[in-house]
Amino acid sequence: MRNRPLLIAVAAIILVVLAGAGWYLASPLFIDKTVDEAFPFEVPSAAAMEKMSADEMAKVEADFVAAIPSAEDVKAMPDDLRAKIEEKVVAVAAMMAEKEMNEPMPEGPEVLVQGQFQDADDFHKGSGTATIYKLPDGSHVLRFDDFQATNGPDLHVLLAANPQATDHDSLGEYLDLGSLKGNIGGQNYEIPTDVDVSAYSGVVIYCMPFHVVFATAALN
Repeated sequence: MRNRPLLIAVAAIILVVLAGAGWYLASPLFIDKTVDEAFPFEVPSAAAMEKMSADEMAKVEADFVAAIPSAEDVKAMPDDLRAKIEEKVVAVAAMMAEKEMNEPMPEGPEVLVQGQFQDADDFHKGSGTATIYKLPDGSHVLRFDDFQATNGPDLHVLLAANPQATDHDSLGEYLDLGSLKGNIGGQNYEIPTDVDVSAYSGVVIYCMPFHVVFATAALN
């Protein structure tokens, strides 16, 4: 019986360890972990940006783009946090300098289909003409004329099966032609030669990280 106090002490230690392990393993089932991280980008004031040189503005835009979460990170966010980050990112993008393109028309084109850009909603806007041309060598190019769209983060040009797409799920089959070259002005997008352009009936200006449609054009 002289070892009874020692046995009791050892048993107590084991119980404490087991209880701690059980709490650690079970606690995620009962305790919410709230995350409300701020978007890691300090937005300069409008007055400050007006005084910036072109190089300084380019640096601000590069830092802004680098701070945008990846599509995978955005997808993993809780809905409320994703909405907050999206609102912040889009607001900052709208303050950035307009990027204007002025690419020439391709030579000897034949118009295949054409459509007018429409706003996706009251905030995400687009206007101008989208045209798919067949060139003399048999290749195809998508051309924007009199184009203007709301600035946004990581905007891409998609050929989509659904010309009235409102989100990723409603795009249907689509082909990504790459990043939007500029939110203003004439621009060309080469279409790969093995693509059947008749499979796509619309053009969508699409924000990749947040899966947001900015503008659409039905091709007729």
